[in-house]
This record gives sequence, C-alpha cells and structure tokens, in this order.
Amino acid sequence: MPVSVGVRESLLEELKAVLQRLVEYCEANDWAGYDPYDALNSGVLQTSLLQNSRFLRIAFTQLLKRSPVNLRPALAVPKTQNPKALGLFLSAITKLAAAGIVNYEPQAKYLTERLETLRSCDPRYWSWGYSFPWQTRTVIVPSGAPNLVCTAFVAGALLDAYEYYGISRYLVMATSAAEYIVNKLYWCDGGVAGFAYPLPTVRNQVHNANFLAAALLCRLSRHTGDRNFLGPALKAARFSASRQNPDGSWLYGEGVSQSFVDNFHTGFNLCALHTIMRELHSDEFEENVNSGFRYYREHFYLRNGSVRYFSNHTYPIDIHAVAQSIITPAVLSDISPFHIGLSTSVFHWAMTHMWNSNGYFYYRVLRSGTIRIPYMRWSEAWMFVAIAQLLCTLTQPTMAGIFASSPVTTTACS
Repeated sequence: MPVSVGVRESLLEELKAVLQRLVEYCEANDWAGYDPYDALNSGVLQTSLLQNSRFLRIAFTQLLKRSPVNLRPALAVPKTQNPKALGLFLSAITKLAAAGIVNYEPQAKYLTERLETLRSCDPRYWSWGYSFPWQTRTVIVPSGAPNLVCTAFVAGALLDAYEYYGISRYLVMATSAAEYIVNKLYWCDGGVAGFAYPLPTVRNQVHNANFLAAALLCRLSRHTGDRNFLGPALKAARFSASRQNPDGSWLYGEGVSQSFVDNFHTGFNLCALHTIMRELHSDEFEENVNSGFRYYREHFYLRNGSVRYFSNHTYPIDIHAVAQSIITPAVLSDISPFHIGLSTSVFHWAMTHMWNSNGYFYYRVLRSGTIRIPYMRWSEAWMFVAIAQLLCTLTQPTMAGIFASSPVTTTACS
C-alpha cells in the first residue's frame, strides 16, 4: 500500500505540473489558436469561388482538418479566441480553486471579461457561438452565431464561477443563456421534445445537445428557484434517454446521417445525466447511466491505455476522445469509484504519445503517424478540463484509499 500511495502522490504532482505548462502555453498565445473546423476563416477563401459552394466548403474544411501539415498560415486562417474554449478553461480553473488545489484567479478574471466581449450579437440574451463559420451537411452556421452547445458550456462555466466567486453578474449571464435556450431553441411535438441545434431553425434530435441543455437548466433552476426551466429540461432528457439502445449506447442523433456511436458525445450524455440526477436529487436516470457507462468502458478503452474515437474501430485516436475518456470516469467516480484507473491509464498514455514538452497536446494519432498540430479548443481546452477533473477527483479524501487498494480497474477491449 505505501507504494500505491507514493504513486498517487507522484501522479498528483505530474498533473499539477502539466496544468501549469498548459496555462503558460495558453497565456503565451492569449488563449487563442487554430481549430480543426476553422477553414472557412481563411482569407484566401473569402475571395474565391469556394465561398459559394457547399460541397467545396465541406471539402476544404476536411482538407485542413485531416492534413498532417498545418496549412492555415499559408491560407491566412487567423488564430482566434473561441468562446467555448474560454468557457472550458474558466470552468476547470474555477473547479481547481474551489477544490483548494491551485488558484488561477487573474486568469479566471481575464477569461470572464473575454466571454463578456465575445457574446453573440442578440441583445435580448447572453449567448455564444464559435469563432468561425462552419458548414454542416445541410446548413452553414455563421461565425459567432449562437448555438446550443457553445452557449451551454459557457453558461455552465459562468455558473461554476458564480458558485466559487459569488459574483451575481455571472448568475445573471448564465440565467439569460438558459432563457435563450428555452425561449429560442426548445420545441415539443407530441411525445418528442428537444433543443434546436446547430441553429434555431434546425429541429433535429441530437442527444448530447438535449442532455447538455437539460443539465444546465436543472442547475439554473436550483440557483434561481425558477421551476419553469425544469419542464423543457426533463421532457428533452426523457426523450433522449428513451432512445438509448439496449446495449447502453446512443446514436449521435436521430437524423439519417447521425447513426454513429462515438466516444466524447457518449461521455457528454453520461456526465450530463449525472448532473441532472445530482441537481434534482433523483435516481430517474440511474439505469441509463449504469448501462451507458458499462458500454462506454467496454467499447472505447483499449488495454494499452489509448481509446477509440468510434465504438467499432480504433483509429483515429483523437485528443478530444482521450480527454473525455479521462473526464467520464472521474465525474462518475461517486457512483463507480474503482474505475478511476481508466482515467489515470489514459492520462499516462496521452503524456507518452500526445504531449509536447512546449506545453500542448497533439491533435490525433493515426495508424500512419501523428498529427502534431495544437488546437486550442479541441485539444488544449479539453485536456485542461480532463486533467483538472482528474486532479479534483483524486484529491478527494475518499479517493486516496480507493486508489491505494485498486490503482487500476478496467474492462477495456483488446
């Protein structure tokens, strides 16, 4: 047992050191960077025929996303501050401070100020969108156009900041974002309910979007006492919970092009359902979480510590999936504590295969090699959240004994 305790203490120090290197890297870049989907920010594209072709916009985005060489400087794609990335950093920083681990208060203040500046242009609500236009299979989403997922993560970060710093403005902003989600995005048609994504006019069923919105609304209901948030939250959550497959998985959505099961959106579903149950002091979704987490463990983790992006094949090994595979067991540690070893194994694998000593994480490991481009939102922000969550979990008093007695428990696939 002393060896295991020593290993745990060494791990905690390593996690703190990596966080500090990440903070230094992000500050040196003013928390701005490239994104896998930012191709349409290209200064070259703005003056070309690509601007008028949906097919070519998709192809151009995929080219830059898949290229092992970063073509963005040559194509005049700027580094940008992405509100979702800033929200993720803020959330993690606040949780670290609340846990008494490390206090990055100046950085938190700067991030909240930038989020106020980067709000979307709708004066009625606080809401946020991505710092680049992006083309889906059917619609193009303009740069800065508010969307549910970005708004939910930013509003959740503001709630985290409100809970720690007690600044009422943060609660006002988060409440306004929740009102935007209910008033502009919520829809119900008979037994089907959901939140429009990625635009208010697109009423498709994306399950992680439903769960993320529902979790935020439940948090806001507790803080504000406004139970009007709960009706839309539970209708959407119950619908998406009902669409869970018998094996515990969820398809990404109900659309014809959404019939895939992937790592990080499954993790979003599980963590959001966990939040809903915690906020409502309810066990309504307990079986959904238990069966979903069982599927997650058995289909996404590999025995060497790496993880799958999709449930049915290994490559690419994507840093966002790596991050979520650290986050999910850590968030669910109160109901499944002995699986924290999955998080620590994935972290060690990432440090060996996807970490650059200059202070950032790589994008993807392919069968043929590694894409070493740093992406501020997709890579650095999500790994910052993952490492912060793992630190907060491992420093809980109850976790010390669990880690010592069973450092790694896995049901990983071969």
